[in-house]
Amino acid sequence: MTLKIFLEVVELRTKVASVFPFAIGVLFSIAFFHEIHWLNTGLFFIGMLVFDLATTAINNYMDYQKAHSKTYKYQENVIGRTGISPKLIQKMILGMIFFVLLIGVILTARTGILLLLMGATCCFIGIFYTFGPIPLSRMPLGEIFSGVTMGLGIFAMVIYINTYSTKVFDLILSFQTGTFRLEGNIWSILTIILASLPLVFTIANIMLANNLRDLERDIENHRYTLVFYIGRPIGQLLFQLLMYACYLVVLIGLLSHVYQWPILLTFLTLPTIYRNLQQFKQSLPHPISFSYAIKNMILFNSSYALGLLCSILLSYV
Repeated sequence: MTLKIFLEVVELRTKVASVFPFAIGVLFSIAFFHEIHWLNTGLFFIGMLVFDLATTAINNYMDYQKAHSKTYKYQENVIGRTGISPKLIQKMILGMIFFVLLIGVILTARTGILLLLMGATCCFIGIFYTFGPIPLSRMPLGEIFSGVTMGLGIFAMVIYINTYSTKVFDLILSFQTGTFRLEGNIWSILTIILASLPLVFTIANIMLANNLRDLERDIENHRYTLVFYIGRPIGQLLFQLLMYACYLVVLIGLLSHVYQWPILLTFLTLPTIYRNLQQFKQSLPHPISFSYAIKNMILFNSSYALGLLCSILLSYV
């Protein structure tokens, strides 16, 4: 397998969707909890990125195996088009998953057992998102699972590995006494959930945009996504509402002192995002429509990260 084919199988260019929850999680940990552990953060980033590459490879592998359209299987799917051995893809995927497991064990030893449980849950969803007899991506649950797993899951784990010493939230487990207890601060947990919502919404919108664009092809390949059940008009409305809800979350967070005033930088993106939403609606189902979801996700989350960064710098002035 050449490097070019490997990068096409794992679609490295698409990993921005997982990088934003990571980066914003790091910034939020510093801005709100005033804690950062760089070694843990670096190890987590490597493990997260490799697992994201593995899930994309699984997605391409399962699409190849389950394709009903010969045109898609042998002309569009990277495995069929390049003639690469499916067995080699399997070995590559297993190797990456084993590497991620090793990183997870190291981080669990450095932090706590709760990280292992959170990571295992996210990995389970990530793998069975496209793997198995009835993958989650072929059901009307794809948007929920992708948004929550990446937007909240990665974000919460990043905060956990950076705040484990102060136990913002944790699981205490004793094999000697056979007892366990969950502990933490409910307001901190609610804050983490609130701060993750823009990530959840923008990532869910990527899947929604993909399903809005590919409705006919998905039906041809027996993929019955959320859009199949609610239709394109309602799907388009949901796509817009999720994007506008990001700004509502910022306002709620500002009023409840989760954010400082620099977070208002996100509102500078509103005119551009409004135009992108209109162009998305007009371009459906043309392939270019999907690009507007990516643009919105990058634009909003970049401003979100910038607002947090400015808040951190402001605290040192």
